[in-house]
Amino acid sequence: MNAPDRIQMPMPEAAQVRQPGYPIEPLFVKRWSPRAFDASSMARDDLMRMLEAARWAASAYNLQPWRFVYALRSDPVWPQWLDLLDPFNAAWAKDASALVFLFSDRLMPAREGSARQRSRSHSFDAGAAWAQLSLQATAMGYQAHAMGGIDVEAVRQALAAPEHFHVEIGIAIGRQALPVRLPPALRERELPSDRLPLPQLAFDTSFPRGA
Repeated sequence: MNAPDRIQMPMPEAAQVRQPGYPIEPLFVKRWSPRAFDASSMARDDLMRMLEAARWAASAYNLQPWRFVYALRSDPVWPQWLDLLDPFNAAWAKDASALVFLFSDRLMPAREGSARQRSRSHSFDAGAAWAQLSLQATAMGYQAHAMGGIDVEAVRQALAAPEHFHVEIGIAIGRQALPVRLPPALRERELPSDRLPLPQLAFDTSFPRGA
C-alpha cells in the first residue's frame, strides 16, 4: 500500500452531501451510484432479496414485464459478463459483487385470440422494478449502479434473450469501497450527485413558459 492509500480519508455519507428540500425517508438520499466497490463476494440470498423487492414493483395491468438475468463474481461466467460492458464500465464494475441485466417485454399477452400488442409502458415498468432493487440494495448496505454502457446485441446473444425483450440496462451491485480503487480520472467523480431543485421538476397545473 502506498502513502496516498494510507492517508485516504473515509468517504462522506451521502446524507452529508445531499440535502432534500422536504423531509423524506433517509433511504432515498443514501442511495447513489458509486463506482468503487470492494470486490467482495455476495451471498446469493442477498441478491435474491434485492430481486424480490423488484418483484413487487407496480406495472400496467400487473403484467410485470421485467426480467432479470444475474451472475455473482464467483460464477465461472464472470469474465465473459464483464466483456458485455463497454470498456469504461468494465474497468470499475470488475470489482462489483454481482452483475444483473434487466430486460423488458415489448409485447403484451395475447387476449381472446388476438395477436400480441405492443406495450407502451414496458420500459417505464422495468424502471420501477430497478428502483426497488436499488433501494433494497441500499437498505442492506450495498449500492447498485445502473449502466447504459453495454453491448446490447452481445448481451442479447450471450443471455439468449428472445427478440421481443428489450435490453434495458446492466446493473453492478456491491459494497462501496474508497475511491483509491478507481483509476485516477474517476476518483474526483466519486461523490453522490445532487438533483435539480423541485420547482424545476414539478409544476402547478401546467408547464411554465420556457420550460
